[in-house]
Formats: sequence, structure tokens, C-alpha cells
Amino acid sequence: MAKISPVQLKQLVEAAVFVSDAPVSQEQLQDTVLSGLKVSKKALKQAIDELQLEYQSRGVQLVEVASGYRFQSMDSLGPWLSKLWQEQAPRYSRALLETLSMVAYRQPITRGEIEDVRGVAVSSNIMKTLIERDWVKVVGHKEVPGRPALYATTKGFLNYFSLKSLKDLPSQDAFDASNSQDERRVITESAQTTEQNDGPIKAGEQSSDQNVSAKEQIPSEQAQETKLDNTDNPNQREQLH
Repeated sequence: MAKISPVQLKQLVEAAVFVSDAPVSQEQLQDTVLSGLKVSKKALKQAIDELQLEYQSRGVQLVEVASGYRFQSMDSLGPWLSKLWQEQAPRYSRALLETLSMVAYRQPITRGEIEDVRGVAVSSNIMKTLIERDWVKVVGHKEVPGRPALYATTKGFLNYFSLKSLKDLPSQDAFDASNSQDERRVITESAQTTEQNDGPIKAGEQSSDQNVSAKEQIPSEQAQETKLDNTDNPNQREQLH
């Protein structure tokens, strides 16, 4: 195998992450751009660590998310960088963000179980939007009458909110300590802030949110919600959706 100097390795890793249209993991780097080169896992990790340190004080930083490493602008620069694009990112309804928070903290979870906590029916448009955004997916079916779908978050969800894993979410103890609407406030407010700042912006790339039609904001989601009778059977509700 051909040898490569530490400086060349760092340059190659930097360029690979920069030109990639998705986060790149160490394994992907080893199997692609570093294939045929004599580079140990330790040397690769050291090169990445050095790059992260070098970019720490810059406007663009090298960060690790669930799917690997990517370059993105500093969160604090969002309000100014967003002026580069005329269209604004869609603002999602509170109902959608509350539903997403329930999936994130209590996954795997059924639609009926989400409705039990929120006290209202979950709109089909909400689940459709979450799945289309690659934030939520079906991971199985609960073994109860009707076999309702079980939902969980995806790597796309973690990537979007710049998380390495679900462990990086705000404390679940803090989440469970609240009641009613306050129970969902932690992640809801975090998600709203992300949308307002247009999320992390990858170097040299416009956020995909800018291209989302205003129709995806779903202004009528909450109007579609129906209060549930506390005596309803959640499994029966699952079969109705």
C-alpha cells in the first residue's frame, strides 16, 4: 500500500468532507478516498481531531453528527447567513413539533400512544410530513389488536438537529418532570429555534429547507385535530387512522 504523510492525509480528509453532499463517516473514508493508502484508524482519527481544532474558531466548523462528519456554519451566524436566500424556511406547527418530540423521547411509540399523551388525534398529514422529511420511520408493529405501527426517529433527524445520538437530546428526566403542554416544551422550543435560524448550513450549499414550498407548513394541522374521549380504546383509534 502507498504511504501518505500526515499533512497530505489531513488535506485529503478535509477535501473529502467538503465536497461530499452528505456526512462522511470514518469507515466511508477508509473504504473510498483512503482505499489503497496505508492509513490506520488511529492516524485518521488524529487527522480529524486536528481539523476540528483548526476550524473551531472559524465561521465554518467540522462537526460530527449521527452519519459522520460534515462542514457547517456556526449556529450563531444563522440570522445573517439566512439573508443570502429570499425564501424563508417553513415554520412547522406546534402540533407537528409536539408529535416529533413524543417520538424522539418515547420511541418506539404508536400513533395511539401519542394521542393519549397529547389528548388530540394526530393528523395524517403530520405523520406523512415527518416521514417525508426523513425524521421519523416505521420500525415495526405492536403486538396488540390491529397491530398499529411503531414509530422511531431516523439518522436524518439526528443529522438535521446536529446530534450524534439520542443521548444528546435534552434530559428525559426534565422532559418527564413536566405535565401537559410543558412536557413537550424542551424539544419544541429547540426545534422552533432551529427552523428560525434555518438550521445548520453546510459550506457552499443552500439549505434544502429553503426549497420547501409554503404548502408544507401545514397551517391547518391543528384545525384538523379532534379532541379525544378519555374512554376511547387507543388500539381502536389506531385502526381508524
